[in-house]
Amino acid sequence: MTKVKIENVLVLGAGKVGSTVADMIAEYHRLPVTLADVRPGRNDENDPLVRRIALDVENNEDLRTALRAHSVVINCLPFFLAQRVATEAAACGVHYFDLTEDVAATKAIRDISKTATSVLMPQSGLAPGVIGMLGGYLASRFDELYDLRLRVGALTRNATNSLRYNFTWSIDGVINEYCNPCDAIVNGQLVSVQPMEGHETFTLDAEAFEAFNTSGGLGTLCETLAGKVRNLDYKTIRYPGHCDAMNFLLHDLRLIERRDLLRQVLEHAVPHSREDVVILFASASGRRDGRFEQETRVARVFGAPLRGKDRTAIELTTAAGVVGVFELLRQGKLPALGFVGQEQVPLGQFLATKVGHYYQGLGVASSAPAPRPKGEPAHA
Repeated sequence: MTKVKIENVLVLGAGKVGSTVADMIAEYHRLPVTLADVRPGRNDENDPLVRRIALDVENNEDLRTALRAHSVVINCLPFFLAQRVATEAAACGVHYFDLTEDVAATKAIRDISKTATSVLMPQSGLAPGVIGMLGGYLASRFDELYDLRLRVGALTRNATNSLRYNFTWSIDGVINEYCNPCDAIVNGQLVSVQPMEGHETFTLDAEAFEAFNTSGGLGTLCETLAGKVRNLDYKTIRYPGHCDAMNFLLHDLRLIERRDLLRQVLEHAVPHSREDVVILFASASGRRDGRFEQETRVARVFGAPLRGKDRTAIELTTAAGVVGVFELLRQGKLPALGFVGQEQVPLGQFLATKVGHYYQGLGVASSAPAPRPKGEPAHA
């Protein structure tokens, strides 16, 4: 195991999640962090570790200059900037992480990684991200895997509108996952299913929820488990009634064809809320030691303070996902270069990081390694 020397970190995007990532690195790793954005906000004179700078990532020269001054970049910008930043990071030999759920961006980054001399690890947040590690872990615990169901929801604790929903994170991200096709494995075949379909209802601790297909949550897990599982899907958890209301907007009013207008409507009519809870639910079934068995994991995460500031559950879980794999890079527990999928990270190793406690409730019974994507070489 060879540790990776990291002297400083560049975090792109000074929004709620980007700021939480910067503070989490400062809090747990005591490393200097540069927090960059077009509108970065004011520097805190009492904070020697987090420095805010103005940066337009669409200016290639300025972006390269910033990248070359850092060992690692964590991209917390909107999904449509992921490919641009990853391309420049690879060209500069800088280790790259992001939080994107966008399938097309991830495929482009995977192509870029074929000749990269640094690590490129997109989809490193919650879902995609930690949920992929959990899926890989559960899959590894069966001799023959039948069904793997992964469910995640970032929910408002007190939603009172007809959508039964307030925004707890990016409007653009929600629209992207509600409108784009979704990967799944059905009867052993890799398929593309429609978003907002596959509706189901269930209860957790006597509370009712619904779930439906959304795009991007599985990351590269379908490819990794191809030929190893009969059925695999990912769905977003919401309160009952949300799916019907969104289908009215997307399909009855045909706003899926006018996403800019859809964004305006949602931004104008649906409030943001910092009173949230993140729910992770995973279920796997198959044969183990000759018996048909099922294993589940459930976790609820609430907001908490970090470096003197109140953080929401979605901010903490998303930031912890990427800061955890960043720590594993420092420890030499990630591949030395190229593309890394989330399910390549053993869940036990992630939970043992300094930020793994944010996912308490996903405890593992062993440190069995997760499977590697087909065709990917093993790394020391």
